[in-house]
Amino acid sequence: MSINPSRNAPSSNRFARHTTTGTPPLPGQTGPTQRLTGLGQVAAQPTRVRRTRRTVDLPLGMHRALDVWQREAADRMGVARVTGQEVITALIDQLLTDPKLSAQITRSIQARR
Repeated sequence: MSINPSRNAPSSNRFARHTTTGTPPLPGQTGPTQRLTGLGQVAAQPTRVRRTRRTVDLPLGMHRALDVWQREAADRMGVARVTGQEVITALIDQLLTDPKLSAQITRSIQARR
């Protein structure tokens, strides 16, 4: 005897994934659930951050130089360490928000090709 009969239903789509590409949901799928306040307004919900991994292969000398920079940055900041993740995230954030830096990086990539 099953405690939750709907769990065994073969056509159950309650765990269907939703995309954020703007495409309409497939038949049987619905959008994300919205909570309503007492006045029928949509309540603020915490946003989930979906993270994606990127890796980079560095020449040995560059890897060692980055390690030295991270240790020196940690000393300047007064913290135990600065991680490579923090460095890469800060660099990408700057790249995506600073048009001058973006142009500089584009020129640098073109020169390396």
